[in-house]
Amino acid sequence: MKKIAILTGGGDCPGLNAVIRAVVKKSLQYNWEIIGIKNGWKGLITGEMEILTDYSVSGILPKGGTIIGTSRTNPFKNPEDVQRVEENIKRFGIEAIIAIGGDDTLSVALKLYERGIPVVGVPKTIDNDLSGTDYTFGFDTAVSIVTDAIDRLHTTAESHHRVMILEVMGRHAGWIATIAGMAGGADEILIPEDNFDMERVIANLKKRYDRGKKFSIIVAAEGAKPAGEDNHVTQSDEMDEFGHVRLGGIGHYLAKEIQKRMNVETRVTILGHVQRGGTPTAYDRVLATRFGVGAVELIKEGSFGKMVALQGNKIVPLNLKDAVSKSKTVDMGLYEIAKVFFG
Repeated sequence: MKKIAILTGGGDCPGLNAVIRAVVKKSLQYNWEIIGIKNGWKGLITGEMEILTDYSVSGILPKGGTIIGTSRTNPFKNPEDVQRVEENIKRFGIEAIIAIGGDDTLSVALKLYERGIPVVGVPKTIDNDLSGTDYTFGFDTAVSIVTDAIDRLHTTAESHHRVMILEVMGRHAGWIATIAGMAGGADEILIPEDNFDMERVIANLKKRYDRGKKFSIIVAAEGAKPAGEDNHVTQSDEMDEFGHVRLGGIGHYLAKEIQKRMNVETRVTILGHVQRGGTPTAYDRVLATRFGVGAVELIKEGSFGKMVALQGNKIVPLNLKDAVSKSKTVDMGLYEIAKVFFG
């Protein structure tokens, strides 16, 4: 009986449980034993594991989060942790690992593969910024949540004649802001790929007011920056194990500038982790399920060092090295369409 292990790393994301369920169900067809690694790479360091059965995954398809936990642990921060990882792989008889995560999690997977460990990746990020795959699961759910928030903010904005700023996730890529902003009819969308000119933003808002539209909705990705600024707006200088600072605050920066320059009442809403939570959409459930089955098939074929990816309507294998080589940023042609509705 083959023993394969599965882990979820990085931020939680709607659809993770759908992947886990698919991996377990498909593996049982081959009479494989599935080991759930607790709390991402951390569980492989500490040896925290659990056997996943058909009963374990019963009813988890619509649930958000991950039943095996997650963390932002990077074993390559410490050589001793890498040694513990390799020792626990032997100790538990693990013959292959399915790593579900974004750029950071899959970068660790790539390094382990290069050390001879059989690893397969599944792309996960609500930011939709992983190369080689058209979409990542969790993105559709996040966009739906943000679009709903924009619809609700319209009510208050129009009633009180306010500028409402919605700050959303998107460190280096503004996919959520762009797609949800277009779907929600935002009057301005600010993304990391295109540093914004504050004067232009103010000019667009004034055009609306001159036409009698006394409210505006601005959607800003957390990684958006004013033109001429080198650094992101951050909550603190502390970094996680992968060297990322915690972003957040661009919304309040914008509100301060708008109130100062236009003397218009401005409010900020920061969705934060709300974008990650709750029930996955039907699209994300199906995509996650297809990824899970595809990952098991890669192991069956002995095709390691790969990530399952969506290209067109097909699930295809992609080298992990290609997947983590660079971020997939917003198609600027799409952003130009969004700009038609600014101001």
